[in-house]
Amino acid sequence: MARTPSNMLPLGTTAPNFVLNDVTTNEKVNLQDAKGEKGTIIMFICNHCPFVIHVNEEIVRIANDYRTQGFSFIAISSNDIEKYPQDSPEKMVKSAEDNKYTFSYLFDETQEVAKAYDAACTPDFYLFDADLQLIYRGQLDDSRPGNGIPVSGRDLRQALDAVLRNTKVSDQQKPSIGCNIKWKN
Repeated sequence: MARTPSNMLPLGTTAPNFVLNDVTTNEKVNLQDAKGEKGTIIMFICNHCPFVIHVNEEIVRIANDYRTQGFSFIAISSNDIEKYPQDSPEKMVKSAEDNKYTFSYLFDETQEVAKAYDAACTPDFYLFDADLQLIYRGQLDDSRPGNGIPVSGRDLRQALDAVLRNTKVSDQQKPSIGCNIKWKN
């Protein structure tokens, strides 16, 4: 199991716009139309990564807890599906259903969106404020498969709660660790 850290895009970066297909609805999703009133969480995930599988339930819990408070959640899979067919759009639909995703699950076929976000691993989390300025990037929490630390979503939840309290999100942010994005040659 590869252990690739986030690249940690600089705070203050404006979210790169995108239009990608949501595999669950077969509709195009434009970031500008899908952004949240309070903030937008972009998550790079995939179907087969053990690090994503480890946190899937908490990702859904966080989305359900914060969507009603003005946050938008968007998951993106950018893996090369020729080498990793388990991440194909058809299997993404099944994964979204099995995991009860309540958010858009987008397929980044060209990998241009992952490159624009400097995404490196799955899972990789980005929180943008209401103006789509980056205020948090990195890990969900300290839990990893096999390390015995319970999955809590602590780091991402603290950032979301800071936005709700109208306080600054801490600059002390840890990179996520996960499987590397499976880049095309």
